[in-house]
Amino acid sequence: MIEPGLTRGRLDGIGVYTRALLRHLPRAGCSVSPYSWPRPRTNGEGISIGKALPQSFETASIVDLLTPGAHRVHMPADIFHATDYRIVRMDCPVVATLHDALPIKYPEWCSPRLRRTKNWLQRKAIAKADHVIAVSHFATTELVEYFGVDPRRISVVPNGVDEEWLEPADPQAVEAALARYKLRPGYFLTVGTLQPRKNVERLLDAWLSLPKALREERGLVVVGGPGWRCEELLARLAAARDGGENVVWLDKVLESQDLRLLYAGAGVFVFPSLYEGFGIPVLEAFAARIPVVASNASSLPEVTAGAALEVDPLDTGALADAMRTLADNAAERARCVAAGRARAEQLTWQDTARQTADVYRAVLSQ
Repeated sequence: MIEPGLTRGRLDGIGVYTRALLRHLPRAGCSVSPYSWPRPRTNGEGISIGKALPQSFETASIVDLLTPGAHRVHMPADIFHATDYRIVRMDCPVVATLHDALPIKYPEWCSPRLRRTKNWLQRKAIAKADHVIAVSHFATTELVEYFGVDPRRISVVPNGVDEEWLEPADPQAVEAALARYKLRPGYFLTVGTLQPRKNVERLLDAWLSLPKALREERGLVVVGGPGWRCEELLARLAAARDGGENVVWLDKVLESQDLRLLYAGAGVFVFPSLYEGFGIPVLEAFAARIPVVASNASSLPEVTAGAALEVDPLDTGALADAMRTLADNAAERARCVAAGRARAEQLTWQDTARQTADVYRAVLSQ
């Protein structure tokens, strides 16, 4: 059982994780029924997938509070897996994936809207879950320190990448995708929702500090929807473009397969994030055979395992130097591509699903 809450377009990390489990768990021997909390629909963009639970999460939470220990939502399932923090008591075992402790550790990087409520709900989710899945050892340390989770109740199951990404992309499809977005191949690419912790402003500074000839040869392509507190960044991206700089912001991709093709068309992938529970885009770039510059903060060194050029994300000069190295140094590019490919082969969504199924069976055997 998965509580997905997916939306159209490029999904955030939780959405990518949820969709991957829905696809791969059946191959790991699990019969999966997706469920979603009903929610108001104010426009044509948001969608819920799967069966709707009988009441909204807000209503279920109020009932949960008013009838502690008594009321339990009936689920016709052996186990319920919540892929985010929205959990109420159920009449079956509950597994919860908790991705990080960002709102508590770095509240300044999160929208203040309902922050306290969400933190409270995450604490309640941990208390109500029979077992917790963390996506990295870094995330485990965070959950223990900031939420007081008993480490014996946590299993580390890394995120992954689709096995089809390990196959070379069709050159003609890549060429057609780049034509759709009016891109020249070989660009510097970053992917992720635009928000302060993604550190894209320093990436823009680093790219602008590169020699003009290199900027003309290798543009900067930013793929990601607008998030909280990104207005200044968007204004800077627009100003750079209007000033003749080779900068492109794609807030959405047109076709479901285009993201993979946009990776394949890149020359260097740059991920200078200040904080990640895992960092799925890095693994996608590895699989796409693109050399990676990555932050040395939070979980990212655990994910890259030496396959990327790691830099201090606060050091714009170091970021620019690493970008220039992977643009100009053929030997270092080849090393990073080979190491990244090997790392991606170690972390597939099928492996994630298999390990997740093992957690289900362990919980059910208790």
